[in-house]
Amino acid sequence: MSARARPRLLLLDFDGVLARYSHQDRIAHLAATAGCEQARVAEVLFASGLETEYDSGRLDTATYLRRLGDGLGRPIDEASWIASRAAGNRADPRVLEQVLAVTAHTPIGVLSNNGALMAEAMRTIVAPLFPALEGRVLCSGALGVRKPDAAIFAKALERFEVPAAQVLFVDDVFANVQGARAAGLQADTVDDARSLRRVLARHGLAPGAAPL
Repeated sequence: MSARARPRLLLLDFDGVLARYSHQDRIAHLAATAGCEQARVAEVLFASGLETEYDSGRLDTATYLRRLGDGLGRPIDEASWIASRAAGNRADPRVLEQVLAVTAHTPIGVLSNNGALMAEAMRTIVAPLFPALEGRVLCSGALGVRKPDAAIFAKALERFEVPAAQVLFVDDVFANVQGARAAGLQADTVDDARSLRRVLARHGLAPGAAPL
């Protein structure tokens, strides 16, 4: 472990860390919901830039869902969107077990490059982490800035009221890890249960660590 203080907050990415994400599974579910071809969903949701606009905070949820429904030819409500997003995600029980163990002595939070509605979808996808994550999920769409921009880390630190040097951030994208380090956070790359175990041990947050 480094000479830095043991973290007072474990800040986690979502897709690729807490849950695996499949574009194809999500597209298939949404196509079945809307009664259209999968190619149409891919065009409206991704190729058009709609998802990026929402993830970046340039669209509110109501406008995003309206444009999505208009493009697919059938209204898409919040529940339908959450169901399709959940269909595209698979949480790793081994990861959730480790994160739950951390909550016994250290608070957790999520910082994700997703639209604001994703905070609600997480209740379904990683249900065992609630209520530990209640009010502690930050999405780029709600913050108006995406990782690895330094501003998103500044907003997260302000929200959680923890100094940068006392936060451990983990992400499966190294560019985001670099952005966090540049902002003064402790940060490491994690993409499965094994790498998470190593990182938690390195930073003194492994199961069995003494309370702060």
